[in-house]
Amino acid sequence: MSPTSGGAVPPTGSPDGVSRRRFLGALAGASAVAAVSATAGAAPGPVRPEAAGGPHEAVRPRAAVRPLFLGTYTSEAGGGTGVGLAAYDSGTGGISGTGTLTGVDNPSYLAVHPDGGTLYTVNERRDGGVTAIALSDGGAHTVLGTRGTGGAGPTHLSVHPGGRWLLSANYTSGSVAVHPIDTSGALGERTDLVTHSAPPPGPGQDGPHAHQIITSPDGGHVLAVDLGNDTVYTYRLDTTAGTLTRVSYATVRAGAGPRHLTFHPSGAFAYLANELDNTVVVCAYDAGTGVLTPGEPQSTGAGGAGSSFPAQLVVTPDGGFAYLANRGHNSLTRYAVEADGARLRLLDTVPVGGDFPRQLALSPTGELLFAANQRSNSVTVFHVNPSGGELRSAGEPFTFPVAVCALPL
Repeated sequence: MSPTSGGAVPPTGSPDGVSRRRFLGALAGASAVAAVSATAGAAPGPVRPEAAGGPHEAVRPRAAVRPLFLGTYTSEAGGGTGVGLAAYDSGTGGISGTGTLTGVDNPSYLAVHPDGGTLYTVNERRDGGVTAIALSDGGAHTVLGTRGTGGAGPTHLSVHPGGRWLLSANYTSGSVAVHPIDTSGALGERTDLVTHSAPPPGPGQDGPHAHQIITSPDGGHVLAVDLGNDTVYTYRLDTTAGTLTRVSYATVRAGAGPRHLTFHPSGAFAYLANELDNTVVVCAYDAGTGVLTPGEPQSTGAGGAGSSFPAQLVVTPDGGFAYLANRGHNSLTRYAVEADGARLRLLDTVPVGGDFPRQLALSPTGELLFAANQRSNSVTVFHVNPSGGELRSAGEPFTFPVAVCALPL
C-alpha cells in the first residue's frame, strides 16, 4: 500500500496512532448565514446610491465581518490547542484571529447546524467522538459535550438538513454513525453504527475507510464515501429512529481511493475526488432511487497518480464552476461546469499559496474560496470571479497551526 494513501499504519509522530491519513493531511448551508452574522462583527447594510456612484446605480451591501472556524490536530507536534476562532472580511477576504476554544480534542473537521446556533466537530482519535459547541453572539462559545462515534478516526461529519441528526464517518474503522440532536443543539447517544463490509477492500487496502458522509440535496438519501472499498454507499435515514438502511452502492475503478463527493446545485450530478489515482469523476444521481452512477475518470491537471493527491471539490452556488484541492501539486484546479452539471471541463490550475491543501470551503455567497494548508500551517483566501471563475489571491496567508479545516459562515 502506498505510504501516501489513507491506511492503517500510523505516521511517525501521531501519538494516538489513528492512521496514515494524517500524514496526507485530513457545509455550512446558506440558511445558517443570517443566524450567525452577528457572531464576529457588524452586519451588512446598504450603500446609499449617491455614495456608490450615482442615483441610478444599484444599491450594494457593505462588506461585513463574518465568523470563521478552524480545525486542527491537538495531538500532533506543532498542532493547535482547540478550535480556532477567527473572522474574515467578506469584501477583502482578510482574516483576523479572535482566539481558540480549548477542551476539544483533534477537531479536524467542522460543520454547523442549519439554524447557525451550534458547531459540531469530530474528535479524530482512536476512540472516536463528536463534540457539540453552542455558539454565542458575544464569542463566549460553550462546549455542550462529546459523544462516542463507536469507531476509530472519525474524519468527517455533517448535519442532516432537518437539523435533528448528526452523521459522522469513522475513517480507520470504516463505519458511519448517527447521533440525535436535541433542541439545545446537544448530542444524544448514538442511534446507529454501520460498518462497510462489502464490496471487499481495494488493492493495497487493509479494510474499509469511510471518509465522508453527506445528505443528498433533496434530503432523501445519505451518501457515504469509502476510500478503502472504492465505493460510495447510499442509505435511507429513518428520521424517527435515527437508523440507516442501505439502498444501493456504486464502485469506482479499483485503487481509485474516493475521498469526497460534492453535489451540483441541481442535485442531478455529483463530483467525486479520488485521492489515490489522482482523478475526478462526474456521477449521475437519481434522487428517486438514490442510485449514483459514476462516469469516466478525468484529469486533475496536477500530474499523475502518486505525485498529487486530490482532497476535496467545491462547486459555486450558481453551479457554474468547480474547484479541486491538489495536495502534493499544491494547486487548485478550476473546472467549468457544463451541460447543466453533466460535464466538467478543466480550465487551469493555480498555486494554492501553501503546502498540502487539505480542505476547501466557499463563503456562503461564493465570492471567496478558503484553503486550509496542513503542512504550511496556513489558510489562503481567493476572490472568485463570478463570470469566468478565475481565482485571485486575497493577500497573505493567515497562520494557524496544522490547518486542516476552514469553515466560513
